Amino acid sequence: MLTVVRLCAPLLLLLLLSVHADIVDRFQDVPDCLKYFYKQKVPGWGSATPDAAHLCQRFVNRYHFATLYDTRHRIAVYSAYVFQPSNGGGREKRWFVEPQLVNASWQAEMKDGYWLGKDHPGVYLGEKQALNEDYTHSGFDRGHLNPNGHHAVPSRNATFTLTNVVPQNPKFNQNAWRIHESDLTNLFLQKCSRAYVLVGAIPSADNWIVKNNVKRVNIPDYLWNAYCCVDNNDRPVQSGAARARNTEDNMVQKVSVDQLEDFLQQFSNQPVGELFYNSCRV
Repeated sequence: MLTVVRLCAPLLLLLLLSVHADIVDRFQDVPDCLKYFYKQKVPGWGSATPDAAHLCQRFVNRYHFATLYDTRHRIAVYSAYVFQPSNGGGREKRWFVEPQLVNASWQAEMKDGYWLGKDHPGVYLGEKQALNEDYTHSGFDRGHLNPNGHHAVPSRNATFTLTNVVPQNPKFNQNAWRIHESDLTNLFLQKCSRAYVLVGAIPSADNWIVKNNVKRVNIPDYLWNAYCCVDNNDRPVQSGAARARNTEDNMVQKVSVDQLEDFLQQFSNQPVGELFYNSCRV
C-alpha cells in the first residue's frame, strides 16, 4: 500500500496544481471556471487568436470570472461572467496583473502590479500584458469589460485586473457604455434568475497606446457584449447583445445575439458559431 501511495503522489500533486492553476490550456478543464459559460459551452469566438491565454481570474483564493486574453495586443478578447447584484463596496485603488503571464511558476492569483514588481526587482512584467503605467497620460480610460458594478465584493474587486481592461474612449466609457451597463443591471434584476454575460473587444489594425516608441496596448475599434437570461430551471427567458465603436460617437447599438454573431464573423477567418448554447434561444 505504501508503494502505491508513493507512485500516486506525484500524479495527485499534478492534478491539484492543475485544478488551482490560473492560466489553463482550456476553460473546459476547470469546472469552477467553466461555470461562467451558459450550459458550460465555451464560444469558438477568439479560439484562433495567436498566443491567447485562458485566464481563470482568481482573487482571495477563488475564481470570479473567465477571460480569454490576447497577449500580443495586450487586451482581452472577451471576459465571461455571471451577474451578481451589488452589495456595495467602493472602487479598488489597486490595479492587478497576472503573475503567471510573467513566469508560469509564479503565484496563480492576480496581484497588485506595484507589489509584484517589488517582489521581483529587475523583472519586466509587461511582455505579455498591459501595465498600469501604459494607461497613464494615454488619453484613454482603463475600460472594464466585465464591469465592477455587475458584482458583489469580492468579485467586484477582482474586476480591477488589467487583463479585464481595454483602452476605452473616455467620453464613450463614461457615458453611453456606462448607461448601457446600468440598463443591463436593471434588466437582470427584473427578468433573470441568472444572467450569463460575455463582453469583448475587437482590436484595431494598427492603433496603439505607444510608450517610449513601443506599441504597448492595442486600442480596440469595437466593444461588444451579449447576455443570456435564464429562469430557475436554467431555461432561457431573454437574450440580447450590443456593439459600439470605441470613439467619441458615444453610441451603443442594441442587437440580437444572432446579429452579433453575424457581426463578429466579419472579423474572423473561422466560423464564429454560437456565443451561447443554442444562441440562448427562448
